[in-house]
Amino acid sequence: MTPHIEAKLGEIAETVLMPGDPLRAEYIAKKYLTDYKLVNKIRNVYAFTGYYNGKKVTIMASGMGLGSIGIYSYELFKFYGVENIIRIGSAGAYDPSLKVGDVILATEVYTDSNFSYVQDGIENNLLKTSDNLNNLLKNENIKYGRILSSDVFYKDTDNFEEMFNKNNCIAVEMESYALMHNANKFNKNATCLLTISDSLVTKEEMSAYDRQNTLDKMIELALKMI
Repeated sequence: MTPHIEAKLGEIAETVLMPGDPLRAEYIAKKYLTDYKLVNKIRNVYAFTGYYNGKKVTIMASGMGLGSIGIYSYELFKFYGVENIIRIGSAGAYDPSLKVGDVILATEVYTDSNFSYVQDGIENNLLKTSDNLNNLLKNENIKYGRILSSDVFYKDTDNFEEMFNKNNCIAVEMESYALMHNANKFNKNATCLLTISDSLVTKEEMSAYDRQNTLDKMIELALKMI
């Protein structure tokens, strides 16, 4: 056990799929896993371990933000022997070619946060995701690219055109950088699949219900990676 995870050793698989929303974790477990068991409910951050096509996998929520996923990924890598974490979440599009519902795979994560400096004294704003995991999807018809991982959701001074044109970020979310930093710290594998839930270019957006319940293409791609 850790201060945030009550699962016993052996109850969490070597590969973890990590949505932000605990209800999405529950949805995935009920729809896709067999013989699954609830192994964590501290703070209602659900974790379910079961089997997909005979392979053991854990679906665990991360909560929102770098700080939250930073805690859970650290504990999973360090104390539970997890080797692979695949974040599955939503993102806002900066690239005008991206449409709501499109799935993207992050190849790099850029941040405007100082997460790595505060945690480990490392100044680095750009991290790669895992080639070992990404190569499992190399033949899928999805978009690949660099994303922004931000500390702040409500940015009154957000200049997404500059982030897209200058820093080559095709979309924005709030968790992946902390996950990649911890993966590097412990020499583990991590990557990030995202469904475009809204566009900062067109202002189109998904409903909250759809974010929770209609991201099956992304989920099924992630399950192919286990």
